[in-house]
Amino acid sequence: MNEPDLAVLRITDEADIEKITDWMYAWWGVREGYTREAVRESMRHSLHDDRLPQTFGLYRNGTLIGMYQFTAGDLFVRPDIYPWLANVYLDAAYRGRGYGRVLLSSVQRNAQDAIDAPYLYLFTKHSGLYEKFGWRFAEEIDTHLDVRMQRLYRLPLRNASHTEGETDANV
Repeated sequence: MNEPDLAVLRITDEADIEKITDWMYAWWGVREGYTREAVRESMRHSLHDDRLPQTFGLYRNGTLIGMYQFTAGDLFVRPDIYPWLANVYLDAAYRGRGYGRVLLSSVQRNAQDAIDAPYLYLFTKHSGLYEKFGWRFAEEIDTHLDVRMQRLYRLPLRNASHTEGETDANV
């Protein structure tokens, strides 16, 4: 069996804009009351290589199968912290086959190259997943979203000292 050619690449042109729009519209656009066109514009304006937001895609044999974004804001109740990892998504047909590991393993390296900040943040309902990729749990947070209580994490990028057992109460 041939191993697939896998690459995580920054998306800077609109070749895959319809696919990422479809994913995000189905995932959160409908639930949050956005039109497909509004989600498409949000995705279109995330295709930068020199500033936030930035979008990265996981390609398998040249076909986009997953994505994530680095954004300046993602959680309106915490505008004081940034930048964020957002919209981590893997096409349903490729889940459970190790591709998510490839996608998440690229986040820290790409963030260090793209962002001049000591930490990257994310919020999620998942527990035990992001820790495998160097993320540190910071606190439970009331998001005021449909899943109110979620987990806030941060990933050290550079110039960030964080020792085992240190509290993240001041995140």
